[in-house]
Amino acid sequence: MRKYLLIALLFMPFFLKGQIQHDSLLIENNQRTFHFLKPAQAKSALVFVLHGSNGNGEQMRGRTKALEAIAPKENILLVYPDGYKKFWNECRKTANSEANHLDINDNAFFGGMIDYFEKKYQIDPKKVFAVGTSGGGHMAYKLALTMPERFRAITALIANLPDTNNMDCNERRVPLPILIVNGTADNINPYNGGEVIIGNNLSLGFVRSTDRTFQYWSSLAGYKNAPKKELLPDTDPKDGKTIEKYTYKKRKKPEITLLKVIGGKHDYPNDIDVHLEAWAFFKRQMK
Repeated sequence: MRKYLLIALLFMPFFLKGQIQHDSLLIENNQRTFHFLKPAQAKSALVFVLHGSNGNGEQMRGRTKALEAIAPKENILLVYPDGYKKFWNECRKTANSEANHLDINDNAFFGGMIDYFEKKYQIDPKKVFAVGTSGGGHMAYKLALTMPERFRAITALIANLPDTNNMDCNERRVPLPILIVNGTADNINPYNGGEVIIGNNLSLGFVRSTDRTFQYWSSLAGYKNAPKKELLPDTDPKDGKTIEKYTYKKRKKPEITLLKVIGGKHDYPNDIDVHLEAWAFFKRQMK
């Protein structure tokens, strides 16, 4: 018995290292919570994983198992922040959430978290990234639009930029590497743009098409010609989806990439793990 107890004690630090941690910051009289996995060592990359509307940070962990599995080896500090009452104050003017109506200061929240992890865990401030799904994708766009100096790159999943009549952010218009993953059959975030309708016929206003969203970021980065086109391997033929990859990439310019999921709905494709794809994209920006 004593032998087994000794073995258990020896391995306990290994298991504890992968356990989720919880903390909060007081931002303008609101206690903002977040959850994270400690990095393997100092100078780690900081990756925010942003939940969708009406979600929370801990729920997002169920979608990032593959990313969590490689985090220790890749030296990633993964953070799952919570939106204000399950929503982000992103750039859609007509977003019908309390976060939007109260103009919750999410920029201060993210800035505070970056400072927190830089001070407490010595993350590399030049390796800060965000990947967001749906409403979290809109929040990722906001981070790129309004505080690009704090982020190296972002990934937006199943989200288009708000249309010009629905834009509620002051755009800094600073080029930044952007990865977009959108489905052509998405009936919530319409690939070709239009009105976003969610449950109970609630309108969140109009968004641009994916092509216009892609063009916004590529033009900002100074690209003018057509992007490089590739067809990704169809690793799951039964899901009825294929992925076309469009890339703008040139030395001394930020990479802008679109993964067009043919037949994709408001979900993730089976042919790739979108969070591993986001990390591969982020890693390319650090070279």
